[in-house]
Amino acid sequence: MIVCHAGSASNPAHVDGPRRACGQGLETMAKKRGALAAAVSATRWLEDDERFNAGTGSNLRLDGTTIQMDASCMNGSGQFGAVAAIERVKNPVDVALLVLETPHILLAGDGATAFARRSGFEEFDPTTPGARERLRVVTSATGGVGGWTRPELERAWNFDIPLRDALGSDTVGCVTWDGVAFAGALSSGGTTTVLRGRVGDVPLPGCGLYVGEHGAVAATGDGEDIARALLAYRSYLELESGRTPAEVVDWALDQLAPSVDVGLIVVDRSGFAGGSRHGMAWCGESAEVRT
Repeated sequence: MIVCHAGSASNPAHVDGPRRACGQGLETMAKKRGALAAAVSATRWLEDDERFNAGTGSNLRLDGTTIQMDASCMNGSGQFGAVAAIERVKNPVDVALLVLETPHILLAGDGATAFARRSGFEEFDPTTPGARERLRVVTSATGGVGGWTRPELERAWNFDIPLRDALGSDTVGCVTWDGVAFAGALSSGGTTTVLRGRVGDVPLPGCGLYVGEHGAVAATGDGEDIARALLAYRSYLELESGRTPAEVVDWALDQLAPSVDVGLIVVDRSGFAGGSRHGMAWCGESAEVRT
């Protein structure tokens, strides 16, 4: 089984992206490459889709030039690898996978970028016209976007471009089960209205992602709130206690304040589920895979 999402507040009409990513992951599993390889390949597919806030679709920061990205991956045996505030690489999730193979769990900033170069990842500028337009709209909102809650913005928004297109979506991610083991991967292009060097929930173990022998959980949304709540790990504990994936999603959405943007995807041996407070393009698929 595989479940992919394009980020909390991503346009549900763009479900073709997660669906294609699911197909990529299932194809990887069919080649007997396992749950982790499938999760990374599916997340890489989402990074390459400019509609989503990861990889090539990442958000510019307020300086108009900086794009810093986070990514992580984890398997059911507890191995975790991540990069934070990495710059000028095409697929941060591939670098996170290499970190998982080292003694470390997280590389950040210039060190993460240098590690990527040393590992053969070429320099890549992820800036797109879409990122520049989102930045223009955000910086022209003179009331200060950071001072609004999402519901307040939705009620007051008076720009021609839809709110979800102006702010962009959040983390993309994938959770998988290959019939034997679980795995997951995340990637994020961050948020425009943050300081350089900001790190969200994605590269912090148990915050945006947690995988164990009972299943896998990936969160998306307001990173600081998700991180403070250790949302992925606590949701996994609910899964471990016997809740179904759908029950875990409902439980998780109730854990944060109503003003917080949050979504979740979950998989265990019985099935999968996903959900978000503000809409989300997500897809889950299953197929018989011999491992």
